[in-house]
Amino acid sequence: MVLLSLDIDGTLAVGDPPGWIPIDWVERAHALGYIVGSASDRTMTDQRGLWERHGVEMDFVGHKHKPDEIRARFPDTTRWIHIGDGEADHLYAVKHGFEFYWVHEVPKDGSPGWIW
Repeated sequence: MVLLSLDIDGTLAVGDPPGWIPIDWVERAHALGYIVGSASDRTMTDQRGLWERHGVEMDFVGHKHKPDEIRARFPDTTRWIHIGDGEADHLYAVKHGFEFYWVHEVPKDGSPGWIW
């Protein structure tokens, strides 16, 4: 099972500043059976509010500096991915065993090993 963790600001189209990953990625990942959520430096209340305003149900919200807590909630997961735009995203994701992709370097659909 794949867990996809997304930073918000600078990564998602609904972030501040906006990134280039559209909301429909969440829907696409859910349709494939992935666990999808956000890991941001925003408060969890703010993250939940953002998703509610956009009518998106997430499997988790968490803090980018605590990906170990996200991993612990989903012990049956076999692949952990985090996409972000900052050094903190990169540092904490890699430190806790997540694959990390810079938002501006996400592989193209169909690339070997990519999630779609």
